[in-house]
Amino acid sequence: MNKHSGFGAVVHDFKKNWPLWLMALPAIVLVFVLAYMPMSGLILAFKNYRYDLGIFGSPWCGMDNFEFLFMGGTGWQITKNTILYNVLNLFTSQFLSIFVAIVITEMTGVVYKKIVQSVIFLPYFISWVIVGTFVYNIFNTDYGIIKGICEMMGVPTVNVYRIEGAWPWIICFFNSWKWCGYNSVIYIAAITGIDSACYEAADIDGANIWQKIGHITFPSIRPTLITMILLQVGRILRGDFQMFYQIIGNNSNLYNATDVIDTYVFRSLTTSGNLGFSSAATFYQSVLCFVIIMLVNGIVRKIDADYALF
Repeated sequence: MNKHSGFGAVVHDFKKNWPLWLMALPAIVLVFVLAYMPMSGLILAFKNYRYDLGIFGSPWCGMDNFEFLFMGGTGWQITKNTILYNVLNLFTSQFLSIFVAIVITEMTGVVYKKIVQSVIFLPYFISWVIVGTFVYNIFNTDYGIIKGICEMMGVPTVNVYRIEGAWPWIICFFNSWKWCGYNSVIYIAAITGIDSACYEAADIDGANIWQKIGHITFPSIRPTLITMILLQVGRILRGDFQMFYQIIGNNSNLYNATDVIDTYVFRSLTTSGNLGFSSAATFYQSVLCFVIIMLVNGIVRKIDADYALF
């Protein structure tokens, strides 16, 4: 049996590497203060919060906040929307990023390659506030680009803000446009790390570019792709609040089609100020995120343990 195991191993490592532990101490304290201490506020989800009594003095209400969340069907609606958008964004952004990474690595001109990569990476630095302004000026029914095109063609103006089914694809498009360049950097690094001897052997055997991509590039970057998907799956119930709020705003006509848990919680806080109800929605969101990542990681571990996160 190993002499140092469990808590004893930690003590032994601390005595052996105390300078490293001392260097890591500020980060450990920061994480504890910002990530672990606030977790005591989770009890708000089970309380009828009163400002005069505080978090721990407010009366308990059991599961009333959770019942209110799902009583009118709102909980199921925002859960469905959150999962739908995140699944769409996950697959479109990741596979588009792989496509862009392959195209860039296959380019021969060094200067042209750098220019293309810089242009594709640029949207990542554009704020969602600016993107929301783009979207508004495209679809605005008074002076938007769509209105101008319809007038030029002599057809009636289309009010996209009243077409709920169009917005999943609009949001998915702008999400992919913004994140494609950033995610492609990871896949470019993975492709660059592939042994060039594999491609040289494929050239000798007479393989074309599509055969090399299908039999060398894709299998080689599969671990990176799986890791990226697993990391994104852990956030599948966390919508990008800035994206949804800046693009949709407070347009009540689109709530059924675009409202996610994050925007619903924010609106509940700003309109009703009910911290207990908002905490219940956030607590429900966090628990489901944890359950989903554990399930998906377990499935991946059963298929191929080498690709699992843990």
